[in-house]
Amino acid sequence: MAGLLLAAGSGSRLGWPKALVEFGGERLVDRGVRTLREGGCDPVLVVLGATETEIDGVTTVRNPGWSSGMGSSVRAGLDALPPTVDAVLIALADQPLITPDAVRRLLDTRGEGARAAVATYRGNQRNPVMLGREHWSTVYALAVEDVGARPFLRTYSHLVTPVECQDVSRPDDIDTPEDLERLTGLLEQT
Repeated sequence: MAGLLLAAGSGSRLGWPKALVEFGGERLVDRGVRTLREGGCDPVLVVLGATETEIDGVTTVRNPGWSSGMGSSVRAGLDALPPTVDAVLIALADQPLITPDAVRRLLDTRGEGARAAVATYRGNQRNPVMLGREHWSTVYALAVEDVGARPFLRTYSHLVTPVECQDVSRPDDIDTPEDLERLTGLLEQT
């Protein structure tokens, strides 16, 4: 299954592009790629926009419409997936406490027949999200402005397998310097 890491944002509230933010000794983009790889994703694609950067061993996808929001990154990433890929796991670079264990759990549901799955935390849907190819066109059509797969997950909830990940992962976002400081503290406690 392919991994798709969305890392195109400028980090306007943070002060610099999130992909380049150092967290736990590595850039968020590198941490996200490592998480997807260790979780079992191959190939891994990274959608960039506000900044360009070198990332070893991945396909980078340039999203010229990155400033319009996450929806354009979802669409750019789906467009770039190889035709041999029949499912993708989508993750966000600004959620550095997502673990390879959470990725593996979602991939396991695919092996058990799920065609769409979402990580949940105490019952709340967050990221990452796994989507079989048959759902990509619907997700593509619904991914607009700063909205990714959320409308698909809500509208087609009967098709989506929830996967509880609270015991192995955290979906906290880094949006501000305070978030970065708080999550760095959480990382140091583990």
